[in-house]
Amino acid sequence: MSTPLIWFVFMNLSILLKPGYCTETSDQVLSITPQTQEQVDILRNVSTHYETVLWQPVSNEYISTQVQVHLYVPGNSSVTVKAILQKHGITHKVLLANPNVLTEMQMKNDSTEPRSGSTFYERYHTLEEIYDWINRTAQDNPRTVKAILIGSSYEKRPLYVLKLSFNDRPNRKAMWIDCGIHAREWISPAFCLWFVHHSLSFYQQNSEITRILDSMDVYVLPVMNPDGYKYTWTAIKRRWWRKNRSISKSGFCVGVDLNRNFDVDWGIKGSSQNPCEEINCGPFPESEPEAQAVANFLRRHKDTVQLYITIHSYSQMFIFPYSYTFDQAENHNDLLEMVQEAAQRIKRYYRNTYTYGPGAATLYPCSGGSDDWAYKLGIKYSFTFELQDRGEYGFLLPPSHISGACNEALLAVKTIAVKVLEKTQAPANHHTI
Repeated sequence: MSTPLIWFVFMNLSILLKPGYCTETSDQVLSITPQTQEQVDILRNVSTHYETVLWQPVSNEYISTQVQVHLYVPGNSSVTVKAILQKHGITHKVLLANPNVLTEMQMKNDSTEPRSGSTFYERYHTLEEIYDWINRTAQDNPRTVKAILIGSSYEKRPLYVLKLSFNDRPNRKAMWIDCGIHAREWISPAFCLWFVHHSLSFYQQNSEITRILDSMDVYVLPVMNPDGYKYTWTAIKRRWWRKNRSISKSGFCVGVDLNRNFDVDWGIKGSSQNPCEEINCGPFPESEPEAQAVANFLRRHKDTVQLYITIHSYSQMFIFPYSYTFDQAENHNDLLEMVQEAAQRIKRYYRNTYTYGPGAATLYPCSGGSDDWAYKLGIKYSFTFELQDRGEYGFLLPPSHISGACNEALLAVKTIAVKVLEKTQAPANHHTI
C-alpha cells in the first residue's frame, strides 16, 4: 500500500472513531424548529408517514411554529427524512448522534452493589429487579413499610404500592406519588425508588423528611405501567414505547396512554380514540386496569390523601391543574406559590431551571390526565413533575445523571409537602411535629 493511500485510510479512520461521529444510516435524534405553517405541516407529515418517533411534543398535533421538536429517526429512514427537510429548507441539528449507545448504557447493570448501597439507586432497573426491591424493602422494614396490591395490569402483572407509615397517630393524612405511567420515562421509576430510600435513610436526620413522615403517610407506586416498562427493556427498538400494552378491539394496534384514560373531560382535547396514536385515550374512561386500580384506590382514600404527585420526564417542569381547560383552579395561587418555591430552591441549590404553571398554559391542553382527575376528586394539591432534562439526552438520561435528577425532584417534593402541611394543619399541630 502506498504512503498516500495509508495516510488517506488513517485520516478517515480517525474521523470515524471520533466521539459522536455517526454515518447517515445510523439512528439519530434531531432537533427541528419549524419557522412557518408550511414547515409545520411538512414536519407533521414526516412524523406520521415515516418510521420516526416524536419525543417532543408527544403528538404531531402539538407541533407549531417556533416550538422545538425532538424527533427520533432510525437509520433506515434517515436519508429520506433529511432529504425532505433539506428540500423544504427546514434546518435541523443532531441532538443525539448515538441513541443506541446511550440505551445500552442505561441497560447496563454489572454492579454487585447490594440494595443498601447508594449505587443501586444510581442505576436503572428491570421490572423484575424493581419487584424484588419492593418485596425486600417491605421485608426489611416491617414496622414502617407495607406493600399493598392495588390491582394488576392488562398482562396481569401486579401493581404494588408501598405505604410508608412512621407512626399511628389518629386522623393521619397522606400523600401519593406514582411513577412510570409512561413506559419510556425511565427516570420516573428511578425517582420512586430514590424517594423511598431517602425516606427510610434520613428519617430523624433530615428535618423536612422527618416532619413530613411524622405528619403524613406516603403511598408510593413505583411502576404504574409495568407491561409497557417491561416492553421497553426487551429490545433497543422498543425503548421508545409510551403506552400500556392492551390490545384494541380491532387488534391492529396496541396500547392506551394511561395519562389520557382518567375520567376528566375524557377524550376531548389532546387525546385520540385511534388506538394507533401515542395519545390514545382508550375506548372509555378507566378502560385500562392500571388507571382503574389507581382511581379506585384514591377514591377509597380521598378523605386522607391531601397531596397527589405524578412523576414524568422530560422537560423540567412543575405542572398543576388544569390541563383540560385554561380556566384557573380555585386554589391557583396556592398551587403557583408551591411550585414557584420549589423551582426557586432548585435554582438556588442545584443551579438548574424548572418552568412551572397550570398544565394547559405551560405544556399543552389535554384531557383525561391523572392530576386533573385527582384534583376533581377532591385532592386539592395535585401536581405533575417533569424531571430532567430539557432534551440534551431526553429519555436517555445517563445513569450518572440519576442522582442529580432525583435530588432536584426530592427537594421539590419536600418543599411542596411542607407547604401543604402548613396550609392544612391546624395551628396547634405545628408545634407537635
